[in-house]
Amino acid sequence: MCGRFTLRAAASVIAEQFGPFEMPPFAARFNIAPTQPVAIVRPTAAGSGRELAWLRWGLVPAWAKDPAIGARLINARAETAAEKPAFRAAMRTRRCLVVADGFYEWQRTGRAKQAYLFQLRGGRPFAFAGLWETWRRPDNSPLETCTLLTTDANELVRPIHDRMPAILPPAAYQAWLDAAVENPSKLAPLFMPYPSGEMQAQAVGNFVNSPAHDSPRCIEAV
Repeated sequence: MCGRFTLRAAASVIAEQFGPFEMPPFAARFNIAPTQPVAIVRPTAAGSGRELAWLRWGLVPAWAKDPAIGARLINARAETAAEKPAFRAAMRTRRCLVVADGFYEWQRTGRAKQAYLFQLRGGRPFAFAGLWETWRRPDNSPLETCTLLTTDANELVRPIHDRMPAILPPAAYQAWLDAAVENPSKLAPLFMPYPSGEMQAQAVGNFVNSPAHDSPRCIEAV
């Protein structure tokens, strides 16, 4: 499970890596939590390019009666998402890249929990494999939401947690976003755990434990 992540990269860096598209400057995020806005990249409606959008984290299926269900659907298992009623429609036609540059996992020792920040070496941005959906409010206005796919942990993450978010290499972005691919089985090779040798981990202080905290102190090493 992935319940918190970061996005501190400059807007210009994100636009260059995931675009081309326009991305206005935004405030760096050090502790993104469920139900908060996250940056996603998806094909444009015309299908001729990519666009960046800010969606609420926690997928609300189109058929849901109450949007509160999204708080329970922040992650989807990559191996079974295509079979689950909440995710299968999005898995076929509404895939996206969720932009990040770090994620947290917690290791429990007795009653204590130690947070770890996982990043790519060099701290460059990366993309989680994501799904997005549109839910209609009673007044018919849209609520767009998303979820992150998870896979087996790699050697770096496994001592802390048995699952990790599915991080896509840049070479896989186009395949994941290709709306012409509606058979999810063709996407299974993309869910291999990201190579641990290309990642780094550091223990951080308990300041990050509260989702109300969002400042550089969240990533301070201990």
